[in-house]
Amino acid sequence: MLKTMMRRASKVATVAAAGLLAMSVQAADPIRIGSFLSVTGPASFLGDPELKTLEMYVDKINEDGGVIGRPLELVHYDDAGNASNARNFASRLIRSDRVDIIVGGSTTGATMAAVPMVEQAKIPFISLAGAVVITTPVKKWVFKTPQSDRMAAERVLADMKSRGLTKIGLISGTGGFGSSGREQTLAVAKEMGIEILADETYSGSDTDMTAQLTSIRSNKDVQAILNFGFGQGPAIVTRNYAQLGIKRPFYQSHGVASDGFLELAGSSAEGLRLPASPLLVPDSLPDSDPQKAVVQAYKSDYEARWNAKVSTFGAYAYDGLMLAVAAIEKAGSTDKAAVRDALESIQGHVGVTGTFNMSPDDHNGLTADSFRILEVHNGGWKLVN
Repeated sequence: MLKTMMRRASKVATVAAAGLLAMSVQAADPIRIGSFLSVTGPASFLGDPELKTLEMYVDKINEDGGVIGRPLELVHYDDAGNASNARNFASRLIRSDRVDIIVGGSTTGATMAAVPMVEQAKIPFISLAGAVVITTPVKKWVFKTPQSDRMAAERVLADMKSRGLTKIGLISGTGGFGSSGREQTLAVAKEMGIEILADETYSGSDTDMTAQLTSIRSNKDVQAILNFGFGQGPAIVTRNYAQLGIKRPFYQSHGVASDGFLELAGSSAEGLRLPASPLLVPDSLPDSDPQKAVVQAYKSDYEARWNAKVSTFGAYAYDGLMLAVAAIEKAGSTDKAAVRDALESIQGHVGVTGTFNMSPDDHNGLTADSFRILEVHNGGWKLVN
């Protein structure tokens, strides 16, 4: 009887302690995570899963006791893919909302619009956009989670070269992502001894790229074709590619690494390759891969919460938030300079996108090897290497 009473008393005490901890976390001043994302508009396929991810994990972290004894508070705005909106919202987050750190910027254009204010205000900023210009050259207060477009070009061209494909055609969007990707592809190709025999572009408003692809096809020496872009454009290019009956190997960039792209492109995507996060093929990873557990957990959490397929773009937000949390915990405070320094020193942080190793010379912390090459097979993704 006495032992039973003691166990009950212990259980009551444990529950009470947990309740007091939750109350103390709720009572503490929140850590304010600011964000501006393209939740609506042409880049909503980026911003929507990013916002869902941030909301989900802020709730989850708070349920688990918060960070350094304080709850997280997400303050977010929808820039609708407009750089001017992004600039205004970044200013509001810094000056009015007084956030402690910013995790956001779905597109390169939105990110770069905010960078000058971030640098002036000296606030840590983790971007979710891909262009190499975001962190190269290094900007003291700016970090990012996606691999750069240069890394994507390196990974794609290396895969082509391994297949004996050294003469290629390039087609790219004229927006910030496609334009930067084109520049990086041209530079990397030159370094790797790969010839770009055709170089075509398309705008975001184009609804048919048959003319550009026909021009590339007319060059009989072109062995493979790479499209660098995101949004609706790559899906149109893919459908036009199939309609023209082009049989040469076809590659896309990481800008379309999602199940949503497969739905848009349909059977036309069969056989194409692209660089992507292992998130699209988690069960194909060996048990020894340190990312496997992280990737599977994120996929399971997201799909259970939102009843929707996971995307690599949401994973950029997951990595951004977790890097922010890790830096705040390492700093032991929300002092902006301390958090920035902690971010810059993060090593071996296993995320969904890759394992991050930051340094004063590298505010992305990933290498081209963090990309996996995937191929569309029977309407789904297959891990190639």
